[in-house]
Amino acid sequence: MNDSETVLHFIDVLLKESNFTRAASELYISQPYLTQLIKRIEKKLGTKIIDRETIPFTLTQAGVIYYNYLETKITNKQKLTEQLTQYVSPHQEVIRIGVLESLGTFLLPELLPQFLLENPNIKIQLSENFPRVSEAHLLHEQIDCYLGQTPESLNRGLDFYVNGGESYFVIIPPTSKFFKKGHFILKPQEYDIKEILREPFVVSSTNSAIRHQVNGAFQKFHIKPNIILESSSIITATNLAIKGVGLTISAASIIKRMAQTPINLLPVDQNLIQIKYFIAVKHGQALKPGLSNLIRTFMKLKIKPNIR
Repeated sequence: MNDSETVLHFIDVLLKESNFTRAASELYISQPYLTQLIKRIEKKLGTKIIDRETIPFTLTQAGVIYYNYLETKITNKQKLTEQLTQYVSPHQEVIRIGVLESLGTFLLPELLPQFLLENPNIKIQLSENFPRVSEAHLLHEQIDCYLGQTPESLNRGLDFYVNGGESYFVIIPPTSKFFKKGHFILKPQEYDIKEILREPFVVSSTNSAIRHQVNGAFQKFHIKPNIILESSSIITATNLAIKGVGLTISAASIIKRMAQTPINLLPVDQNLIQIKYFIAVKHGQALKPGLSNLIRTFMKLKIKPNIR
């Protein structure tokens, strides 16, 4: 079998079940077929890829190398398909969008459904990376546009179109001494923000746009942050704060997606931290019709998430 994705899926299920009969049943194939497939692969490679001597089954060291090879092969095949699209289907415009994953989970569902409905000849390719990576990709024309927030920090080689925004809140869990039982959204002046910023914090990584703003808040008040945990995802940081690991600063669009639990939200002064959404393109870039339509669609959106 030459289908890397199928082979990888078969191996995943076999490792999960640690039994050929159960794995074959879940895969809707016969147990002898699955057994022979693994044996053929091992014979071709000249070594075992799965240790069946112990339960649960595990990959051998050679198996790990083969597994990584399959993943790389699948990724390269996907990249090749994406790069060839403009030549295979020259009449189909491809728009490569760069976006931070946590932002894309909120912003893309607002933008793409209507746009794709109105532009059926457009194919979208997503590149989910940290903001600085997306900026670099856009400057080197590896993507066509970049969806982000806080345009003030953008490279001068980019043109941007701003639309919408939202406010930030400090998440205060019940484990905090600042928590007020029976309250949800506190008054902005409820606490001195300098006191709050001295508390233990869970934050997103230094590559994220929100972290740059949070760092700016600490610096403004000359406070050395007490960071107890850092995550590459603001969604993870938000969930950890809700569960009492520490305080964090997050946006309405993120907080709204979380399970309702007893927390306080302290509004952050917009002069200190705020979100403004944008779509950016490389300065001087000739915009194709589809990309121009995408920008127009973005500018028509009413992006104002709110928490009540």
